Amino acid sequence: MKIEEKAPSRHSSKEEGVPFDFKHHDSLPPPLGTGWACALFDMDGVLYDSMPLHTVAWIEAMSKFGIRMTAHDSYMTEGQRGVDTIRQMVCQQQGRDITEQEAQAMYDEKARLFHLMPEAPIIDGVIDLMQMLKSDGLQICIVTGSAQRPLISRLTRDFGAFVDEEHIVTAYDVAHGKPAPEPYLKGLQKAGCAHPEQGIVIENAPMGIRAGVAAGCFTIAVNSGPLPDEVLLAEKPNLLFHSIRELCDKLKTYNS
Repeated sequence: MKIEEKAPSRHSSKEEGVPFDFKHHDSLPPPLGTGWACALFDMDGVLYDSMPLHTVAWIEAMSKFGIRMTAHDSYMTEGQRGVDTIRQMVCQQQGRDITEQEAQAMYDEKARLFHLMPEAPIIDGVIDLMQMLKSDGLQICIVTGSAQRPLISRLTRDFGAFVDEEHIVTAYDVAHGKPAPEPYLKGLQKAGCAHPEQGIVIENAPMGIRAGVAAGCFTIAVNSGPLPDEVLLAEKPNLLFHSIRELCDKLKTYNS
């Protein structure tokens, strides 16, 4: 099935003129149920519209430690373990290496500020997409770089019909977070998948897309944030959509 080329989205760079054409692949993979065994969802920006809140918390928390973090930094480093982001920024801006324990103390302040904010809503289309995938026989897994236990508890509350704690990968489960492939390889393992080709990764962040591709999974980018399409496409996802609803509707049409 060919996918028609679409006009540039609001995310596309006018200077580069890159159209929304799925750039690297012009067809969807086999119909659901014929090759895929599990769907691996990122959390922030895919399941929850939480990135604007995370960004505010990051900027405020890091300023308390003399670190200048921008909204762009927040979106570009999204997905990797928070302690890794902090250690990198301290090294870059202050020229010193800090321990993971020191970074964790800084991350705890970021988490404290985040949990003072309103609860982020579930992104439109996510429940329908999970239901469709589950009906087609796919296991649902969630793979997040988060180490915030209240957020992890919320996953089983909001998505308990599709996923349990045994099918959630967090920062506590891996030694090397995104963009390393380990989180998605761990997700495949939890789903009992022997081959990466059995997994679909659904990601919104450059770091996460890179991790999914490196793991060998069919990786779908969903550009739910302010970054230009080109930033996500540079990580070589198989497909790119601009919302979970758009992805859900496209798969529903293709699979009917």
